[in-house]
Amino acid sequence: MLGNWLKTSILMAGIIALFGAIGAMIGGKSGMLLALLFGGAMNIFSYWFSDKMVLRMYNAQPVDETSSPYLYNMVRELAARAQLPMPKVYIIHEDQPNAFATGRNPEHAAVAATSGILQMLSERELRGVMAHELAHVKHRDILLSTISATMAGAISSLANFAMFFSGRDSEGRPSNPIASIAVALLAPLAASLIQMAISRAREFEADRGGAEIAGDPHALADALLKIDAFARGIPMPTAEAHPETGQMMIMNPLSGGGLRGLFSTHPATEERVAKLRAMPQRR
Repeated sequence: MLGNWLKTSILMAGIIALFGAIGAMIGGKSGMLLALLFGGAMNIFSYWFSDKMVLRMYNAQPVDETSSPYLYNMVRELAARAQLPMPKVYIIHEDQPNAFATGRNPEHAAVAATSGILQMLSERELRGVMAHELAHVKHRDILLSTISATMAGAISSLANFAMFFSGRDSEGRPSNPIASIAVALLAPLAASLIQMAISRAREFEADRGGAEIAGDPHALADALLKIDAFARGIPMPTAEAHPETGQMMIMNPLSGGGLRGLFSTHPATEERVAKLRAMPQRR
């Protein structure tokens, strides 16, 4: 656990340092300060409004113990086991089996499951999945993922700005155009790689935490294998339109491409399952 948190802290420091370095390239110390203020403003906005935005994107429908007693009561029991406030519960009418958590803190959290995952998984397996999402809430991973995603997007914007406006000579031409182009190309790539590494580290922690909440790591392992077998063959149009939301899901909703391990927001399913199988049952 400490190792993953240390890794996450180092990665977060790296993405913030990269952000400041681009600001410094644009305008020295003043540019660095303005860049960090810009990033801070974006993070504050995301912190307060990202949950509402993503739930609206997916047309998530709120449910309660009357409209969906099966899911609602399951989440309530798991939240009590995790010593968390009861989150809001949503269903997304998508065939792809998936789930995610959102919200700025445990007191304002929400968990969402697709209709596909409700139909596919057994009760035991679904408990493992929802416990995983509650572990994200308990670990405040939503805040970390929001910051990393926002900073990565801001770095891309700043890098493009730097290519055209940094280090100009008296005639308005970039003094070192090759360096500016290199920054514009490589900085967003580096930011994305750091963001994805943070996401993978937090998924491992949520697997471990979810297994402890449910008391049944094998149930989550079985669920991950089922989801992995079907999710990539069933498209999720909303995720395809908003790929930045893919890191929120328990399984990447987008089909993989080349260099999948390096650019994936999630660890390999086989590795996740192996770690879960090695954990003791605690039910």
